[in-house]
Amino acid sequence: MEKSSLDADCCALNTVLVEEKKGHLIPNGNAHQGVNGTLNGGPISAATGAISAVEKRQGYPERETWTRQMDFIMSCVGFAVGLGNVWRFPYLCYKNGGGVFLIPYVLFIFLGGIPIFFLEIALGQFMKAGSINVWNIAPLFKGLGYASMVIVFFCNTYYIMVLAWGFYYFIKSFNSPLPWSTCDNPWNTENCIEIFRHGECLNGTIVNSTFGNLTCEELANGRSPIIEFWENKVLNISDGLDQPGAMNWELTLCLLAVWVMVYFCVWKGVKSTGKIVYFTATFPYVVLIILLVRGVTLPGAYDGIMYYVKPNWSKLGEAQVWIDAGTQIFFSYAIGLGALTALGSYNRFNNDCYKDAFVLAFINSGTSFFSGFVVFSILGFMASEQGVDISKVAESGPGLAFIAYPKAVSLMPVAPVWAALFFIMLLLLGLDSQFVGVEGFVTGILDLFPGKYYMRYQREIAVAICCLLCFIIDLSMVTQGGMYVFQLFDYYSASGMTLLWQAFWECVVVAWVYGADRFMDDIARMIGYRPFPWMKWCWSFITPCVCMGIFLFHLLNYKPLTYNNVYVYPWWGEVIGWCLALSSMLCIPVSLVYKLAGAKGTFRERWESLTKPVWGGHHLEYMAPDTDIKSLASLSPGTEENKVIIFESVM
Repeated sequence: MEKSSLDADCCALNTVLVEEKKGHLIPNGNAHQGVNGTLNGGPISAATGAISAVEKRQGYPERETWTRQMDFIMSCVGFAVGLGNVWRFPYLCYKNGGGVFLIPYVLFIFLGGIPIFFLEIALGQFMKAGSINVWNIAPLFKGLGYASMVIVFFCNTYYIMVLAWGFYYFIKSFNSPLPWSTCDNPWNTENCIEIFRHGECLNGTIVNSTFGNLTCEELANGRSPIIEFWENKVLNISDGLDQPGAMNWELTLCLLAVWVMVYFCVWKGVKSTGKIVYFTATFPYVVLIILLVRGVTLPGAYDGIMYYVKPNWSKLGEAQVWIDAGTQIFFSYAIGLGALTALGSYNRFNNDCYKDAFVLAFINSGTSFFSGFVVFSILGFMASEQGVDISKVAESGPGLAFIAYPKAVSLMPVAPVWAALFFIMLLLLGLDSQFVGVEGFVTGILDLFPGKYYMRYQREIAVAICCLLCFIIDLSMVTQGGMYVFQLFDYYSASGMTLLWQAFWECVVVAWVYGADRFMDDIARMIGYRPFPWMKWCWSFITPCVCMGIFLFHLLNYKPLTYNNVYVYPWWGEVIGWCLALSSMLCIPVSLVYKLAGAKGTFRERWESLTKPVWGGHHLEYMAPDTDIKSLASLSPGTEENKVIIFESVM
């Protein structure tokens, strides 16, 4: 009887491999991750493989895979290409020497961006698990998974506020004239001035039919209607963090609407997410092209673009330029959040994630550079209209999205159309980043529950709980003091330091604990050839040094958080901020010490036991211990010889 069972299971495994040969997408279970040891070094019993195959037939849920590989590409594009590409990179490029900034930027792409981006995708694809269970590859360092879950949870919590603001502006864009273009609204003050003509202040006075005679001193004290709309209407901002004030019910409804959209994008898993991103990831490019065509036809656009790309070679000698380049790579590539790992876990085991990493890196950085032309053509027009230098109107972050750009479109003919286009692009750019982040968080949570605890609708319930919990926390950000809370989350919880700390440990664990050569062998098992050794060198030496160097620079040059360079946060506000940052950073050392303290034996025995990988059932299907991985070094991507399925059967 036992022999019959083994024979049947052997056939089942061979059937899986035959189907893989035919190119079908084979679901992989996430319920059977209890086989200890390594497939590289020792024999695996037939009984173990049989148990794994039997488990698959006992009703445990099987891990989903992308319907098409393009679903994965579009999801990664949607997640990694976000608001930072449009509102942060162009400003950094202009501030740090124009075209010269591309030199350190491209250098850091190859020193840190692509190696870690590839590492996270490949790790998820190899382990077929989310951001926590993926570290079964070295269980002692599972704290890395918990750290990434904390970071992505904080990101999901505060990032959606930008979408709520964008949705609010989008709704208001259907008014004519635009509510932020005039000074006759209930929220405006007596200092509101619609038209600034600083160039006419040469004689000390300015005359216009609306405001009569204004001295240059009075003009300097004037406030733009867009700033008053942002601070007095949208934020209705209080005097400090200690004054939360009342809730903005209009903004609360916008926040609720955005969370409902996110929920229905994620609730059915990658099968639905993979379809939605085709629209949310591509339509912003259509809008960017439309805005560029419009922007370059405006007066002053050429000056704006030249301001953006004109090289200032002296900037290369400044340390801040290199730090900004490295930090921007980690921000825009969405490294350290665990979401890339979750997306990679839904790939076919034999997917060529090496090529995917380079394609996605090109799309990400190309979008950043392209969006700079869109932004600065518009800013050049605005500077020309106001008679000021471009440096006076160049903004970064929310200042660009909710002050500079709305002000620019208010000066254009048919302003509501351009405003609506811009804010729908902003909404879609952030929406796919948001729901993929939620997907990554939910995937990590669900992977913690073995298959025997599976219940119907568990994904839908988990997504609902996640969205509801984040929404409740977000209510603190729609109050009058909400902007101060938002900045605390933005500055500390998912800051450059937390992401750099995470990326440093990811490289160290894979390269030095699990083994860089060993992981290169595993990648060869998946894709059929060994990646260029540069990846191994980066994981082992270059990238950890880059991460730690930038981390220490940030730490040594730490400045207390301020709002608008005027309001300084109280000491207890900074304490809250550092608690947010340390809540993720301490997960790694605390988890490591806890596991070592709870194990038995000498330190060496504990280390060896706790760093032994815990393999999943899919490894038994695809990996054979007697295969010569080194022979794959001669294969190169794209050749016919690597199309052959390498592992015939685990039996």
